[in-house]
Amino acid sequence: MPGSPSNPQDAGRTSRPAPLRAWARSAVGLIAYAAAVTLAVILLSFGLSRAMPGDALSAQLGSHATEQTKQQLAAQLGLDQPWWRQLARLLGNLITHGDVGPSLINGESVRSAVTARAGATLSIVALALVIAVVAATVLAVIAATHQNRWPDHLLRIVLSAGIAVPAFWLGLLLILAFSVHLHWFPVAGLGTGPGERLRSLVLPAVTAAVGIVPLLARSLRAQLLEVINADFVVAARATGLSPARIIARHLVPNAALPALTLLGTNLAYLIGGTFVVESVFTIPGVGDLMFRSITNRDSTTITGIVIYTAVLVVIVNLLTDLAVRLLDPRQNRRGAAL
Repeated sequence: MPGSPSNPQDAGRTSRPAPLRAWARSAVGLIAYAAAVTLAVILLSFGLSRAMPGDALSAQLGSHATEQTKQQLAAQLGLDQPWWRQLARLLGNLITHGDVGPSLINGESVRSAVTARAGATLSIVALALVIAVVAATVLAVIAATHQNRWPDHLLRIVLSAGIAVPAFWLGLLLILAFSVHLHWFPVAGLGTGPGERLRSLVLPAVTAAVGIVPLLARSLRAQLLEVINADFVVAARATGLSPARIIARHLVPNAALPALTLLGTNLAYLIGGTFVVESVFTIPGVGDLMFRSITNRDSTTITGIVIYTAVLVVIVNLLTDLAVRLLDPRQNRRGAAL
């Protein structure tokens, strides 16, 4: 409609190109900040793993090992060296090989051990993200388009309750309902073929997704309510567009950017929840390796899992922030902090 207010998303596509120079300056700051966060995580995880009670030598040799045997194994593993030499060796291994070194328990490369189990964990995380985004979008649209009516009130109560549900308890309920009684999904473990493997990941992914759906849905609902009566939406209604096309064409795209940022920042929470979910469903992923390493006081493996997870979270947050600032150039004027 000539003279009617336009959708900001359309304006971004049809007006002058994005200020790439400002975005590039912002990107340099974001990358430097991500590198500093990664280094801080490495130092913190190294210090905390050394502060754990107990030691890997007793876990590996047993409680009846002599002091001489422990000293020999400590010298073999480099644990008799000063902490700063151990830290320098860790940083050197990360820079040259992308590895933190061998496990203190079985001598296996930590990078190889994590890589062998990462497929199962990342599959759960990816499927949980898809489920969370779809579910949060549908729930937020229903709540926003029925503001202050019974669907909105009901969904707000359900979403508030969803935040308080413990993942392990929900996982056990899903196993009881859909595996034990209905036999729709396997009780535990990973299937062998692609179809069986996907079936075995559904319940763990749903359990992990429930933890972030309420946060995403509430953020998206709030953003939808800010644009639902905007001038360009009123103009779209006046042109005769159907409600479904208005939601898909005008409302969701304009409300999605803050939810996208929230999704990136909640990735660490999702991965941590997936580690717990793996133990409930007996999935041989990184979470299972983490719990075994904690039991055996394997500080090298624990440090490696923390570092690899932190690097993944930092990279995803960096890419999310770069994408948001590219799509919304106004963000580049608000500083380069993550």
